[in-house]
Amino acid sequence: MGGSTVYEVKRPWLWLGKKILSLMLGFALYALGNILTLYADLGMNPWGVFHMGISNHTPLTFGQASQVVGLVILLTSYALGTIPGIGSIGNMIFIGGFFDIIDMMNIIKTPETIWGQYIMLFSGIFAIGWGSLFYLRVNLGAGPRDGLMEGMVRKFKKPVWMIRNTIEAIALFIGYLLGGPVGIGTIITVLTIGFSVDFAFKVGRYDSKSVKHLDSVEVYKLFKDRNSINKIPVRKSE
Repeated sequence: MGGSTVYEVKRPWLWLGKKILSLMLGFALYALGNILTLYADLGMNPWGVFHMGISNHTPLTFGQASQVVGLVILLTSYALGTIPGIGSIGNMIFIGGFFDIIDMMNIIKTPETIWGQYIMLFSGIFAIGWGSLFYLRVNLGAGPRDGLMEGMVRKFKKPVWMIRNTIEAIALFIGYLLGGPVGIGTIITVLTIGFSVDFAFKVGRYDSKSVKHLDSVEVYKLFKDRNSINKIPVRKSE
């Protein structure tokens, strides 16, 4: 793994347990960020618009729509040669689940002032940035949508930015047609989410360019073959 060193992990289940705790914290923060951007009532990110659009026309909640879309994307990514990691599968299940749980608690309301709405929107973007750090830093797989992007880059031999922008543009367009919440917040989110994630990565000292995520098959093999436990690539902090 680039940027990492191979260390002996004497207690592999403890090693994995610590990573899962970080995953769950990341998923919860990401879900909180999504729900804050929704209740800011200024427009959501492209995928949020798509999920809400689906929810508007089906019995599915926002979280369930996110899970269904995530499953379809995981299967598509697998067909394109991307094996999902534990983090990828957890992303699909728990972000949508946490979103619905927080929503059912009915503790987040749309602010009464426009300034309050903008504060809530940026708070959501900030939470998504930190959620991304906590779930990605364990190197157990990126989210389904990132996996789809990677698979399509390999398939079509096009630049990452072109593939990513195309995917999100399609999601936004379909979500808009389905009545998803598009607004100034959508534009703000698209323009600032990258900076939020980058800020969290820098504070957390996580270099996304120099890591290799372990997919679920690789993790299984590491635990199946006791001799390979000594070959688990981790960062010095672990």
